[in-house]
Amino acid sequence: MTWKQTGQLSLADSLINAHKAIEELDELHDLINWQTIEHTLRHVHSSDRGESAFHPVIMFKILLLQKLYNLSDPAMEKQLARDLLFRRFVGLSLTDNVPDHSTIWRYHKHLGELGLIEPLFNQINKQLAEQNIIIKAGSVSIIDASIVEAKNKRAKKGKHTDNTQDNEAAYVSKKDSTGKVKTTYGYKIHLNCDEDSFVKKVQTTPANVHDSQCFTTLLTGDESAVYADSAYKSQAHDDYLAEHEPPINNHIHDRAWRNTPLTEQQKRTNTQKSQTRNTVERVFGHFKLHYGMSKARHLGLMQFHTSTLLASIVHNLKTALGLKRKYGLP
Repeated sequence: MTWKQTGQLSLADSLINAHKAIEELDELHDLINWQTIEHTLRHVHSSDRGESAFHPVIMFKILLLQKLYNLSDPAMEKQLARDLLFRRFVGLSLTDNVPDHSTIWRYHKHLGELGLIEPLFNQINKQLAEQNIIIKAGSVSIIDASIVEAKNKRAKKGKHTDNTQDNEAAYVSKKDSTGKVKTTYGYKIHLNCDEDSFVKKVQTTPANVHDSQCFTTLLTGDESAVYADSAYKSQAHDDYLAEHEPPINNHIHDRAWRNTPLTEQQKRTNTQKSQTRNTVERVFGHFKLHYGMSKARHLGLMQFHTSTLLASIVHNLKTALGLKRKYGLP
């Protein structure tokens, strides 16, 4: 596979490159060692038809920008065509063509099919840890799950099913904050984040999978403590944390059982635990408000998983940049 020749700076590029308005994403860009990313992506192509394809690192950067600014594929194509800030970040000169929306969609699909989005997520987290921005050993794990509506509902029984229907999602009913039962057809994001709100592990499932089923697989194994709401409370999980070597401090919320209400002490303890556990709820809030994760944009669990991990990468990069600025980290 040959790559399209891009990034050859023209006279016009050199005249405008120094303007601070198009340098706003430079710090974010420089958090990543792109050479290691290029090695991981070396076999991913944006073209299925044999012609020259856009360089895989350019395409990956496009997906990150798309998630950062919550843009659809057509909107991302337009933004690349007219925005110097975007061109600078991804490495396109003024005279370079931009990938069309179908190419962007196809590359997103390829990342999932080739199983590369998870290694990319882990690789970038490792880079942030090597910069001492993410603290790994002994950190706290805060675990929770959130429901996301599918792009399309399942076709009604007896109706014609075509490729606009998402048959991998599932229905789930849950009480909202007002106590009203709401039924959603969709998926569920399961997250493990630390106290600084860095996302450490991600799982995605159909919405009808209970939160607790992903508990042990979300653990990193090197955390010092775990916080989670009462949906995760079980004797099996208590035993798992106690028997882990070394033991993991258990801060899962106590829950009331039939004929066994919470004591006043348990209520106070749960309130204290919530002060830490609220971190993961804020992460979900950012995902849905800023990264378009209130409703899936793609069909199928694999595409949803890719989108969730892209949101996690962007969230971690923004969090890292905020900490660097706050504490003056090199």
